[in-house]
Amino acid sequence: MRIFCFQLPVSIALGLMASGMLQAQEPVVEEASLAQSVRTEWQLRLDAADDETREMLAELRRIEAETRRLDARSDALAPRLERRGERLDRREAALDTLPETRERLPEIERALITRLQAWVTRDLPFLKEERLARAAGFEAGSVDPDATAAERLDRLLAAWRRELDYGRELDAWRGTLGDGDTRRQVDFLRLGRVGLYYLTPDGREGSVWRAEADRWEALDEAGRAEVRHGLRIVRDQRAPELLTLPISRPLERADSDDTEASL
Repeated sequence: MRIFCFQLPVSIALGLMASGMLQAQEPVVEEASLAQSVRTEWQLRLDAADDETREMLAELRRIEAETRRLDARSDALAPRLERRGERLDRREAALDTLPETRERLPEIERALITRLQAWVTRDLPFLKEERLARAAGFEAGSVDPDATAAERLDRLLAAWRRELDYGRELDAWRGTLGDGDTRRQVDFLRLGRVGLYYLTPDGREGSVWRAEADRWEALDEAGRAEVRHGLRIVRDQRAPELLTLPISRPLERADSDDTEASL
């Protein structure tokens, strides 16, 4: 038997070897490409998860901030709600006693009118006629007869509030002093309910009202100068400053009639 041996050219052999190697590498390339695709897909998923996580964290922070704001508002509203609850309790209690209060209302009104008149009568003699007329009007029934009980009481309480306001006011006005032939125009100065003074227009005469003696007491030159300063201050003609004047009505714990009030 004969054996035939063929020898291929070297170039052909190398070509066949290269072709075989390329065919062998194709699965590797495909696997690498697939792995890259998988990695890309996972990276996209991770990025998406990161974005979602960041959004969730931002939402969580917003909810926490809103919760703190609501807690602070709740803490601020708690005292107000408590006071409102107390007012409602008082109103309910008042409603329970409303029939009795209605029965006593005329008695309460009469007592308020009597005390108002007594207060004006014993008080410093400023705007006396106007204030007495206001108090007498309630007693005389000058209030609208068609007014309800609540309206009458409201007007009466308004008169009391006006009297209370006098105690917090500084006032100056020109008015008439004396009666009959002794009437004359003077400038009055009032310091709440502590002091009442007058000064003649020429500044030569001035007095302080002494409630205990129920009369006017003349002021010396220094006192008249203080009254003059007070008139200018009240009329905005002079900058505010301390005034030292004898008082009209003794204060509690006052040691003598010479007690002075500084304003």
